[in-house]
Amino acid sequence: MQDKGISISALYQGLSKGEDLTLNNPVLIQGWVRTNRNSKAIGFLEINDGSCFKGIQVVYDDKLENFDAVTHYLTGACLSVRGELVLTPGMKQPFEVHASSVTLLGDASEDYPLQKKRHSLEYLREIAHLRPRTNTFSAVFRVRSVLARAIHEYFMDNGFVYVHTPCITGNDAEGAGQVFTVVTDAEDPYKDFYGKKASLTVSGQLHVESFALAFGKVYTFGPTFRAEKSNTTRHASEFWMIEPEMAFADLDDDMDVMEGCLKYCISYVLDKCPDEMEFFDKFVAPGTIEKLKNVLAKDFVRLDYTDGIKYLEEAVKNGHKFDNSKIEWGMDLQSEHEKYLTEEVVKGPLFLKNYPAAIKAFYMKLNPDGKTVAAVDCLVPGEGEIIGGSQREDDYEKLKAKMATQENPESLEWYLNLRKWGGCVHSGFGIGFDRLLMYITGMANIRDTEPYPRTFGNLKY
Repeated sequence: MQDKGISISALYQGLSKGEDLTLNNPVLIQGWVRTNRNSKAIGFLEINDGSCFKGIQVVYDDKLENFDAVTHYLTGACLSVRGELVLTPGMKQPFEVHASSVTLLGDASEDYPLQKKRHSLEYLREIAHLRPRTNTFSAVFRVRSVLARAIHEYFMDNGFVYVHTPCITGNDAEGAGQVFTVVTDAEDPYKDFYGKKASLTVSGQLHVESFALAFGKVYTFGPTFRAEKSNTTRHASEFWMIEPEMAFADLDDDMDVMEGCLKYCISYVLDKCPDEMEFFDKFVAPGTIEKLKNVLAKDFVRLDYTDGIKYLEEAVKNGHKFDNSKIEWGMDLQSEHEKYLTEEVVKGPLFLKNYPAAIKAFYMKLNPDGKTVAAVDCLVPGEGEIIGGSQREDDYEKLKAKMATQENPESLEWYLNLRKWGGCVHSGFGIGFDRLLMYITGMANIRDTEPYPRTFGNLKY
């Protein structure tokens, strides 16, 4: 069996526990060259094995039989290094390997696209298969992995059941019509494979609601699709959504879980990814860590949409300029409005609730005033909306009337019937996982938080 040696992360973990790392000697390290510099008799390799953000320095000298060959190994080459682990307290890194042998496992040719310079994010999007080897994307995708684990741990620890909802559906939960149609016969797309119109899901919410009325608390976490021809930094045609649903929960309960989930995820990433978060704070978006700690330190303010509009109207009267300066009740707030409310009015995270029914989805609970619904958006400073949710309409007749305005309402009869077969007060919300990752890391473009982004006009891989 091949000897896989010891991971760099295991060495750093041993160091943090106060272990005597030199007991591991000799060590075997396997990884990829980040840099290789040398003089006549000595050289220094920076090796990263992918087990953690940090790499390890390998010192080699002309006593190696293949010293001359090693000096010519290029960035990207895959190596196996045996040698002595030497502690270097007071130096930039706490230990290094003095090589007794260096073996080439996989060469990298001179046309390797990643060189010893800073590449633009735009350039790196064109080589998405290689960008995980850079510091920036090593950090992004490690945090993505840890954040996904945080999501599961939060809900599992709080008694939620994880449900896998379908990617192919006959329903459009948002009623927007911006869906990808699933077709195998272009001449007769609706009488082909499924015998009816089918599309890629825009949300798992409707399907997971039925499970909430059996298990009490459930969540789905998976890919969703929107056929929006948007070319912005916040839109992608394929993205992941976290969608919990809770029986016996009203809008206040919904907000409690939103706040708890967001704070848990932020704390989890700060704790598990200190090196990555330090990198983001230093090189990507200075102030990121302070921004996140401020969210952790504050209780989320709860404000009615109507009161939010009054604050915005007052701001305009006092000379504040919005790109969309026509503020009126019934409008759908833009990011600039959301940021103003969080940064200038409440100076912290905010729940904006009870929106006009006309601008929200059909499944949201109609309030007693008959013109607003029990919907809520969670807004955070520097970002705006990060979570959206609502109490769901549990009144059979009211939901039936709303559904009559939707395209193809008969396809949702099963959803309507949940209200007459043991229905109850229930609520839920959705978090765009990729946008949450943007907020936590400070990355400014959704294309840089997804391994292989799918956006309008772009399908390279």
